[in-house]
Amino acid sequence: MTEYVIRFLAGGLLVSLFAIIGDIVRPKSFAGLFGAAPSVALATLGIAWFQHGGTYAGMQANAMILGGIALACYSVIVCQMLMRLRTSALTATLVALPAWFVVAFGLYGATGG
Repeated sequence: MTEYVIRFLAGGLLVSLFAIIGDIVRPKSFAGLFGAAPSVALATLGIAWFQHGGTYAGMQANAMILGGIALACYSVIVCQMLMRLRTSALTATLVALPAWFVVAFGLYGATGG
């Protein structure tokens, strides 16, 4: 239970910090880059490092990187389907979802998961 409280507080603090950075950054189109995801990831890595050490936190960071690559591939597919094929958002997301899993698990297997 304590871990969740720490994660909540650290994540909230970092979200607030990144929101301030996002408000300062110009152009405003970059403000979305400083949303909640980096804050929660940093809080999670900090807790992992504190509780389990650097090796474990490094493994978590690698998993986050691979997940981010898979998400980027998924996002490109969805965007292309929306812009070029003019499909609905629901159709594009559902059709691209297997690609996300294939990329994520492929990278996981390729790196020795």
